[in-house]
Amino acid sequence: MTSSPSSPRGAGRGSRRAAPVGHAAMRSANLSLLLRHLHTRGGRSRATLAQETGLSKASVTSLVSDLAELGLVQEGQVERRGTVGRPGTEVRISPQHVAGIGLELNVDYLAVCLRDLAGEVRFTSSVPMPYELDATVADGRSYPPGLVLDHVAQQLAESLEVASRKGLWVAGVTIAPPGPIDYEGVSVRVAANLGWTDVPIGEELAARLGPEHPALSLENDAKLSALAEAPRLARRGITDLVYLTGDMGVGAGIIAEGRLIRGWSGFSGEVGHIGLDPAGVACRCGRRGCWETMVGFDTVLAVLDEGDPARSGRLPMLERLEHLRVLLEAGDPRLHERFTRLVDDLVRGIGVLVDVLNPQAIVLGGYFGYFADLLVGRVQSALDARLLATDGRVEVSGSVLGLEAAASGGAAAALERVLEDPLLAPPLSTDASV
Repeated sequence: MTSSPSSPRGAGRGSRRAAPVGHAAMRSANLSLLLRHLHTRGGRSRATLAQETGLSKASVTSLVSDLAELGLVQEGQVERRGTVGRPGTEVRISPQHVAGIGLELNVDYLAVCLRDLAGEVRFTSSVPMPYELDATVADGRSYPPGLVLDHVAQQLAESLEVASRKGLWVAGVTIAPPGPIDYEGVSVRVAANLGWTDVPIGEELAARLGPEHPALSLENDAKLSALAEAPRLARRGITDLVYLTGDMGVGAGIIAEGRLIRGWSGFSGEVGHIGLDPAGVACRCGRRGCWETMVGFDTVLAVLDEGDPARSGRLPMLERLEHLRVLLEAGDPRLHERFTRLVDDLVRGIGVLVDVLNPQAIVLGGYFGYFADLLVGRVQSALDARLLATDGRVEVSGSVLGLEAAASGGAAAALERVLEDPLLAPPLSTDASV
């Protein structure tokens, strides 16, 4: 479910070794099985691991020893499960050696997340998206790739420095741009809201980070957000969901039966460009009446005065949202009217997604998630009112990860490289600096 690693010229230190064969392949697969089991289920004794994975106790003992030498697992507490016999010592994922980095490249901000293998967030940062004033574009802002990627490289360098200070080896970096991805070429194919087409992000960042950079990969921001939210819902038996992200644009991450849906060319989830009003407002993509022209963040900002702080792209996104919250709580009639209409406009598009995809859950992210208390209940009621059958009800909720969802999902996707092949991690005895 993660994107492909970059090509050899941009692979850096984290490039994949040749696939093992024979006995080595079996051992590698069993190491992955055991590590992923611990990552998903939590700490277990060796006896419990043998019972749950079907591996022999001797194999588990040997595999755990190998994983410990790689710094991927450690001894934990004594396991007490109420069974007869001497309790075993728990084996659990180690947070001390391996980490992944995710960075969301958003129209409004750049957010980075450093996350260790045990799932703990070790560093986060968010800065406003850099831009140039340009009177020839609709909102007066342009995003030259060189300018933006310079800032992305700075954030990544800061994160890598933090990882190095903490003794963490970075397994990979996943960049989350707002648009469809060319996975093979590690580039963004189209990012309409940035005005980008075929930007080779992987190659450009590799040149900026230098030859020792971790493996670079790309995945769409909404798709990564869906992956980040999915485990929370899976624990409740929800495996079919749509994560809807609200920024200047609108995108969706679609998960069906627990698997991320990319589409045959990677364009799945571009729901912001569903045409709902052929006579409507012109969209950045060149069409008219796209859904995001009705529910994008700029439709909320448009009701404010020209000099209002929330309209400044130089303010961090969270500060802009907090300012809007203050205005709403003060009873600003323009915003109250806009949010009332926003529910209707959201339901128009979500209704299409529900009819076509039949998800169990809709998760509202981005600015939709920040204002979940104003949106979720009313969207839920409106969707319930249009049910074709009672067993087709979809559950609506707000994201629990906030604006860090895509970056967090990117870090998790980067860590998939080690979960898939634990032998990628350098042994603890070697220099694990990035």
